Amino acid sequence: MVQFFNTLTRTKEVFKPLKKSAVSLYTCGPTVYNYAHIGNLRTYLFEDVLKRALLWNGYKVKHVMNITDVGHLTSDADTGEDKIEAGARREGRSAAELARFYTEAFQHDLKGLNIIEPSVWVKATAHIKEQIALIKTLEKKGFTYRTSDGIYYDTSKFKKYGRLARLNLAGQKEGARVARNTEKKHPTDFALWKFSPTGTKRQMEWPSPWGVGFPGWHVECSAMSIKCLGKTIDIHTGGVDHIPVHHENEIAQSEAATGQKFVDYWLHGEFLQINDGRMGKSKGNFITLKTLQERKIHPLAYRYFVLQAHYRSKLNFTWDALKAAQRGLDSIWHRIDSEPDKRGRGLPKFEEKFSQAINDDLNTAKALSVVSGLLRASAPWPNKYASLLKFDKVLGLNLSIDPKRAGQVEIPAYVLELARRRELARQIKDFRQSDQLRSEIERLGFQIEDAPDGPKIKPAK
Repeated sequence: MVQFFNTLTRTKEVFKPLKKSAVSLYTCGPTVYNYAHIGNLRTYLFEDVLKRALLWNGYKVKHVMNITDVGHLTSDADTGEDKIEAGARREGRSAAELARFYTEAFQHDLKGLNIIEPSVWVKATAHIKEQIALIKTLEKKGFTYRTSDGIYYDTSKFKKYGRLARLNLAGQKEGARVARNTEKKHPTDFALWKFSPTGTKRQMEWPSPWGVGFPGWHVECSAMSIKCLGKTIDIHTGGVDHIPVHHENEIAQSEAATGQKFVDYWLHGEFLQINDGRMGKSKGNFITLKTLQERKIHPLAYRYFVLQAHYRSKLNFTWDALKAAQRGLDSIWHRIDSEPDKRGRGLPKFEEKFSQAINDDLNTAKALSVVSGLLRASAPWPNKYASLLKFDKVLGLNLSIDPKRAGQVEIPAYVLELARRRELARQIKDFRQSDQLRSEIERLGFQIEDAPDGPKIKPAK
């Protein structure tokens, strides 16, 4: 019996998918304007354990993850600059180049953490037609109104608005949740389509029935989820910060458009904290996976660290705790590596305990205690190893081989792109740009050597 804590009902519920043996899963992906920090990555680790747990229980999983490459503005009030365009200006490249670069960087991080890729990647810019169609449907049903800067969703028309986040709509004040916008009818109303500013041309803008512009942030997930998974899906996930705005808005626009329930089970992961405060790009305290590697911490040690806490509990990051996780994982890898005979049948008693822990709302902390008990048990090593490999289908710690002995390191695509740009700079004798790009490559943990037949890249020693 699989149970999940459903944010919608605030209770732990027995999981009953729409189809007997198949699960539809939508996970909110990154806005690709910068590297993901390890706080972001904690959410993707929780979602990976969720998917692995579903597979452990025999379900087939169709997993869709979006890439936000347009429309995510710097304010929840639908104001400010698009994060992608701001990032493009910051780095002196096009919005498309920036999005492609950080998408590849994100995918490389997923690989380093042994996170299974989604069944389907969907990009916001590749689904403008679907987003416009959804907005037109909402317009026909009377859920929209026009302001000087865009088309907005009237949340007062959706009677269930605020149910996911338990919002007190009567007590909402303009500016309490987001910055003041005098043209909005209600504080919680949100943009479906934003007009391009008069007299300027954005890198990312499209014609629409309402004027040239771009979609609001929230509409992409509804449009792409409905297209890929259907009007009603089993599970939708994200970080807890998505509950009061992004996911509340997804429900409103999706259910208003289709007339059907959008999601049966909402699961949300808590924050990773640093010095007891939230880690975030805007706070300037974010740490990337590459930062860990520069300190000789294996990415899977971070995965092991995250697994030690329940996904719905805050987790405070310290270097000491992470190093302890590295030592713990090293110990397991060493134990496996030192045992010559690795063939066995498994130990059903421990496997049942592990299954109970995972099926109890993804209790990875309890699951790891089962692993510890297994390693201490007086049983033949081959049988213990067989159970460990089964557990690892959920834990994802690469227990079948010590990753440090796994062979050659693959050079990420985004590092190769930096090397290509550096070579172009060298050819036109822009040595300042060339040196800056070399520094960026070295910061990412690689070194580049110039040779007659082209630059050579390898991991830094």
